[in-house]
Amino acid sequence: MAKRYKVCLDIGGTKILGVIFNENNEIVYRLKKRTKGSGEATENVEQVIIDVVAEMLKKSGISRKELIAIAAGAPGVIDQANGIVLFSPNLPWRDYDIRTPLEKKFGVPFYIGNDVNVGVLGEYKYGAGKGYQNVVAFFVGTGMGGGLILDGKLYTGSHFKGAEFGHLILDPDGPLCNCGQRGCLEAFSSKQGITKYIRQQIGRGRPTMMEDHLEGATFRSKYLKKALKEKDPVAVEAVNRACHWLAVATGNMINTFSPDIVIYGGGVIEATGDLFVKKILKDVDRYCMPSIRNTVELKSAALGDDSIIYGALSLIEETKQEQ
Repeated sequence: MAKRYKVCLDIGGTKILGVIFNENNEIVYRLKKRTKGSGEATENVEQVIIDVVAEMLKKSGISRKELIAIAAGAPGVIDQANGIVLFSPNLPWRDYDIRTPLEKKFGVPFYIGNDVNVGVLGEYKYGAGKGYQNVVAFFVGTGMGGGLILDGKLYTGSHFKGAEFGHLILDPDGPLCNCGQRGCLEAFSSKQGITKYIRQQIGRGRPTMMEDHLEGATFRSKYLKKALKEKDPVAVEAVNRACHWLAVATGNMINTFSPDIVIYGGGVIEATGDLFVKKILKDVDRYCMPSIRNTVELKSAALGDDSIIYGALSLIEETKQEQ
């Protein structure tokens, strides 16, 4: 029996992670390459993606004839049905057909979806959400992403624009969000939100270990982890604030969808272990109906950096089943 392989990609604003899965869905090759992001020409990012796939095939000794499909998750609003990136905040793509050049180059189907939606799908199929039918997920990174599985299906809403949980308005008089609204969950609980709060406290003369580790609009998660371990008052306060608003948002999602499980992922959650989930668990009961809350589990994501990779694998597997 001929071996059959699948290439799965996590396309980010600064890097592309590529993985090859064999017919048993085991990882047989992995490669990461950096991109320059939004300042780079559309064609250049496309070429980096092509180069990653080509290099993985070459170095793994796998031929194009052995390839079944390629799938990817990428940031932005993505027409998943047609493989068109309508808008991406960190990549130079607007109404851009990424599917056609990839399929033309490698001669196999190419699938793409929003990175957080794809990541949630990965957790549902292979991670913390496995075995559940209704899943709500929050991904805490530079921004705040959300994802939703309803009755075993990824819900993306009209025109693939749904499940933007990061822009739930929790306080209309709250801090300004990058989306233009005030009081969004992202403005409170993302890396950017946490950074803004820490900068405010520094401006008020409060000392903090984080002062030397704020890089532009954000920080590296490992420095937050260290500050929390040292019980830095400002860092602890900023995280408590972020977790409070995540608990409020979680309560709203529990009341709205009555999910089987709520999953928390992203770089901040990965760096701090179960700390965020423990703090949310202490607070969440105040913000949802007990009769609904008692059937909902809260967990950290299980796949780490590979949630989007496994979600891309799921896109391939689901399409194969539908054909």
